[in-house]
Amino acid sequence: MSSISEAPSPSHIEHRFYRGVAATCVANCLQAANFLSDRFLRKSHSSASTIDELYLHSMNSAFSAQEAFLVTGAPHASAYYPRDFAWFYPDVLDPETVMSSEDAVRRIRLLEKSVRLMLGAVRSGIVTTTLIPVGSGRHIGANYFALPSDTLLGILAGVEQLIGADRRPSPYAAMADAARVGQMMLDEYRGELKTSVSELASSLEPYEAHGMTSILCDVGAPRSAATDTRAERLRFVTNASVYATFLRSIALGVSDQRELETILGRTLQDYKQELLALFGRNGYITHSLDCNVTTPASSIALDFVNVQRGFWDLKNQNERALFAATTDLILAEPRFRIPNTFHFFVSAENPRKKFIHRIATPSYQGRSAWPTFNVEFADRMLDYDEGSGTETYRSSAREILRHIHNATETNGGYQELLSEDGLQYRTWAYRGAVAHSWFPRFLTVWSRAFGRPLIKW
Repeated sequence: MSSISEAPSPSHIEHRFYRGVAATCVANCLQAANFLSDRFLRKSHSSASTIDELYLHSMNSAFSAQEAFLVTGAPHASAYYPRDFAWFYPDVLDPETVMSSEDAVRRIRLLEKSVRLMLGAVRSGIVTTTLIPVGSGRHIGANYFALPSDTLLGILAGVEQLIGADRRPSPYAAMADAARVGQMMLDEYRGELKTSVSELASSLEPYEAHGMTSILCDVGAPRSAATDTRAERLRFVTNASVYATFLRSIALGVSDQRELETILGRTLQDYKQELLALFGRNGYITHSLDCNVTTPASSIALDFVNVQRGFWDLKNQNERALFAATTDLILAEPRFRIPNTFHFFVSAENPRKKFIHRIATPSYQGRSAWPTFNVEFADRMLDYDEGSGTETYRSSAREILRHIHNATETNGGYQELLSEDGLQYRTWAYRGAVAHSWFPRFLTVWSRAFGRPLIKW
């Protein structure tokens, strides 16, 4: 690794982080070899099982003592994605999803290790979409496929989950220990996190269109988010994630709100209203200002729901109206779902993509159904009903969750994504993961929707 430029790292940090052109080339080779080998060498284990059997297997796999970091599953397991802690792992410490005291300890151990590694990368000046292990304690920071919009959001969400581990009633004493460790880590890395959040705020650029002005993170080029293979600029989800990052940073005491607003040149409330006015100018949330489409449904993407406790405040009447209009367009559009199901695609049409993605995974972030985005869709529906005092969307939320339940049992595991025929997504170059670590989030939202746990221990 001597030819790779090393980012400075204090001596007391056990991990070493690398970046630069040479490091990225090494990371690209490792990632390409891993994804291709997974596609052609991974044995299929898709026999149907009951949901409780699959969950037991998933938790034993996701939180195995051999794991060094919380990951989705193959083929992603050879790299670490910080954004996932906001999008996909926000409830791994939900006591209702924990099977036993031993399971609680394993989850806490792995979450602590993961958060500390991510904070070490921030201290080394590496805030990237992906950390690729290249040896004992060594990691390359690389961006797939552009600068991140939600990496800091994921890191803050991971810290927040540790700190809040003991806030829900729990029989597990280890949760209180996790909260103390989380607070210690926040205190230790507060300065580096504040600097990174301020740098993110300073990177926003003015944008003016349709007689409206705002500041966006992706004016000049696309930014990566959870739907990261889409090649559009001026996306709602990337900018919503930036706003959510600022909110979490303030809530955790990392950033001072007045200082942050000085950098932004406006209040946070004004910043949010500008985003809503720009992306919601047609009465619903447009996915990207960079796309020309012929119908409203074609201009929407399911990731408009953003993350748990992220962008949306559905106690606000104006936000509820935008959310409802966007949701109703999705529910009414047959092209937005797998026929005869409540599995909703990321978008009704496949998006603009880079050449390699058009060849290898043409519908990866388009006409494919991601259970985890559907879970967040259901959860925001429940937020809407709670905020409005109605039962407008609960039945739809429950149907979404029931169909994910059925797909999980049918496909023999909780899937990263489903193809247009409702089976595990695969192409000649890629096979979707069995997303073991995403399973707890599904159980949490199920309990909220139905008022009872899906699985009883």
